[in-house]
Amino acid sequence: MGNRDTRVRGLAARAGGWSVRHRWAAVGIWVLFVILAMGIGSAAGRVDVSDSDQLQGETTQAARIIDDAGIEEPAGETVLVQGRDGTARATDAEFRRAVDEVVKAVQGTGAVTNVKSPYDPRVKTISKDGRSALVQFDMRGDPGTATDRVEPVLKAVEKVQRTHGSLRIEEIGGASMGKTFEDAFGNDFQRAEYSAVPVALGILLIAFGALVAALLPVALAVTAIMATMGLMGIVSHLQPMSDTANSVMLLVGLAVGVDYCLFYLRREREERMKGHDPQTALRVAAATSGRAIIVSGVTVCVAMAGMLFTGLAEFQAMGLASLMVVAVAMVGSVTVLPALLSLLGERVEKGRLPFLNRGRRRGNGAPEGSRFWQAVLRVVLARPAVSVVVAIGALLAVTAPALGMKTQNLTLDQEFGDSLPIVATYDRLNDAFPGGSEPAEVVVKAADINAPAVRSAIADFRAAAVSSGASRGPVDLTVHGRENVAFISVPLVGGSDQDRAEKSLALIRDHVRPDTLGKVDGVEAPVTGQVAGSKDFNDQIVGSVVPVFAFVVVFAFLLMLLSFRSLTVAITSIALNLLSVGAAYGILVAVFQNGWGASLVGAEGVGAIISWLPLFLFVILFGLSMDYHVFVVSRIREARLQGRTNKDAITHGVVTTAGVVTSAAVIMVAVFAIFGTLSMQSFKQMGVGLAAAVLIDATVIRGILLPAVMALLGERNWYLPKWLHRLPDLTHDEVAAPPPPAVTDERVGV
Repeated sequence: MGNRDTRVRGLAARAGGWSVRHRWAAVGIWVLFVILAMGIGSAAGRVDVSDSDQLQGETTQAARIIDDAGIEEPAGETVLVQGRDGTARATDAEFRRAVDEVVKAVQGTGAVTNVKSPYDPRVKTISKDGRSALVQFDMRGDPGTATDRVEPVLKAVEKVQRTHGSLRIEEIGGASMGKTFEDAFGNDFQRAEYSAVPVALGILLIAFGALVAALLPVALAVTAIMATMGLMGIVSHLQPMSDTANSVMLLVGLAVGVDYCLFYLRREREERMKGHDPQTALRVAAATSGRAIIVSGVTVCVAMAGMLFTGLAEFQAMGLASLMVVAVAMVGSVTVLPALLSLLGERVEKGRLPFLNRGRRRGNGAPEGSRFWQAVLRVVLARPAVSVVVAIGALLAVTAPALGMKTQNLTLDQEFGDSLPIVATYDRLNDAFPGGSEPAEVVVKAADINAPAVRSAIADFRAAAVSSGASRGPVDLTVHGRENVAFISVPLVGGSDQDRAEKSLALIRDHVRPDTLGKVDGVEAPVTGQVAGSKDFNDQIVGSVVPVFAFVVVFAFLLMLLSFRSLTVAITSIALNLLSVGAAYGILVAVFQNGWGASLVGAEGVGAIISWLPLFLFVILFGLSMDYHVFVVSRIREARLQGRTNKDAITHGVVTTAGVVTSAAVIMVAVFAIFGTLSMQSFKQMGVGLAAAVLIDATVIRGILLPAVMALLGERNWYLPKWLHRLPDLTHDEVAAPPPPAVTDERVGV
C-alpha cells in the first residue's frame, strides 16, 4: 500500500473544519434551512399523485380521457341481500320487503342518488340462482370524500338488517370499505411511525449511556425529516408526491439520519478516549467517518434514484422523497453535527445513566472493541476459506425459496384475512355475482358517441363480452353525450380470483374489443378497473426490473471503485449486497408464500408476495446495506494504510466498528419490526423483509463473510489495474491522528 501524503483533504474534512471554526453560523444556517424549507413547502402546498399519473398504458389512458372530459364518476355503493340458510329466494315476500326497506332507508339519508332496485325490469341484479339481490346507488358529492359521508348510510342499512334476522343485508363499496379500513387500521401506520422515534432513542440511550449523546442522532434525523417534508411540498409541483412516499421517507430518514450521526459521534468519542483533544478528535472524525457518510449517502441516493426508472408515479415519488431525506441527513451529519459537538464538548456526556455502558479501556485509553466479535473473528480468520463456504452456503440456502417467488396484488382475503366482516361480504358478493364487486370498465371516446356506427359497435361489444365467456353480465352502459364519452361496465368471470379474472380481461382486450369497437375509426376504448390496474401495474413493474437493477448496480459499482480505488472492493461490495437482498427475498417467500412460521407474524394463508415489494426492497436494501459496508471497509483500509498486516487490519476494522454497526442495525431492525406488526399484509411483508435483511447484513455479511473474503484476498483487496489509475482519486484522508498523549483519567468508554 505504501506511504502516502497524510495532509488533511476531502470534502467531509473541509466541511467539518469549517463548521468547527464557525460553530454558531453552522447551527444557525441549519436551523434557518429547516424553518425555510418547512415554511415554503407549507405555503406551496403538496401536489399528490393523481389517478391519471399512476400508471402508463391503458389505465392511465382511461383516466386521462375521464379527466379531460371533466367527468366525475360518483362513488358507487352496493347492498347485498341474501338468505342466511341459502333457501330464501328473491321472490319471497320477506325478501321483497327487506329490499324495499333498504331502498327507502338509503334514500332517507339524503346522502345518496341514483338508487336502483333489483326488481326494476331495467336492472338485472338478481343472481342466476335467484337467492341473492343487489341494491345499487351512488354517493352524492365529491367521490374523493365519500368515505367521510358514508356512515349515516351504513347505519341505515344496519337498522334494516336488525329487523330481518333470517337475511344477510350488507353494504359494500369504495366508500364503505374505505370507512371500515380507516376505522380498523387508520391509526395503525401512524402509531408505528410515532413509536419509531422513542424506540430509536431508547436503543441509543443503551448504546451511549448518556442522554445528550443519545438525543443528538434523533434530533438530526427528526430535523432532516422535517426539512424534507417541506422540500416535498416544493418539489411536488414538478413530481407529485403521496402519503406513501411520506411514510417511506420517514422510515428511510430515521434510519440513515440516526446511522450517520451515530457513525460520526462514535468516532469522535473514540478519539477523545484515546486522549486526543476535542479539536483533533473532531478533525479525525470528519476525515474518516465524515467521508464514509458522504460515500454511503451518495450511494444510497443513487440506489433511491433507481425508483425513478420504474415509470410508476408512486415509486418515483417514493424514490425522490427518500433521495432528498438521505441527502439532507448526509449534509447535516458533516456540517451541523461537528458544530454541535464542538459547542457541547464534554457536555455531550451529560445525563449519564448509571450502570450503562461503563466502557472498558486499554492502557492508552483506546476502546477494546467488541469481545464477542473478537472471538468470532479469531475463528473466521483462522479458517477463512471454510468461513466463506459456510456463510455463502447458509445464505444461498436462505435465498433458495426466492426461486419460486409468486408476486401479485393481494386480494382483500390475502391483505386482511378474516379480521373484518366486510371481507366476507366481498367474497359472498363475488360468489353470487362473479366480478360484480370490481368490474372492468371500458371508457369509450369518440368524435360523436351517438353516431350509428359507434352505438352499433358498443352494442356488439356488450353482446360479445358475454358470448365470449369473459363475462356473465349484466354489461351496463352509461353514456355522457355532451362529452362524447361512454362507460361500459363488464363484470369479469373469475371475480376475486386474480388469475382467472386476468384471463377474462385478456379476452376483452385482445379479442372482444378489437372485433367490435376496434373496427370503428377514431374510437378510443381503453379498459380500466381494479383487475386491469393490477395487471398494468405488474407488467410495468416487471418491465422496469432490468433498467432499475442495471442503474443501481452499475452506479454503485462506480462509486465504490472511485471511493476506494479498488476493483476488488467494488466487485465484492456488489456481490455481498446482492447476497443480502437475495436472503431477504428467501425469508419473505418462506414466511408469506410458503407459510413457514407464518403464524408467528400473523401471515397465515397469504400465499404470495405483493407485486411492488421485491423491487422496492432491492432499492432500499441495496442503499442501506452500503451504510455498514462503507463504514467497515473504510476502517479496514485506514488500518492497512497505517501499516497493520492484512488480518490485523481486518480485525481492527471489524471489531472497532462492531459497536456502532450493531447499534445502527438494532435501531433499524427495531423500527422495521414495528411495521411488521401492522395488520395489513403489505406493510407486514415490508417490515419483516427489511428487518430480516438488515439483521443478516449486519451479522453474517459484515461480521463473517466480509472479513473472511478479505482475508482470502490479501493484498488483492486493493487491486486497481494500471489502466484505471487515471480515475479521479476520491479516497478519504488517511490521516492517522498524532499519537495520543498519555492518559491517566478514566473517561467512560463507548
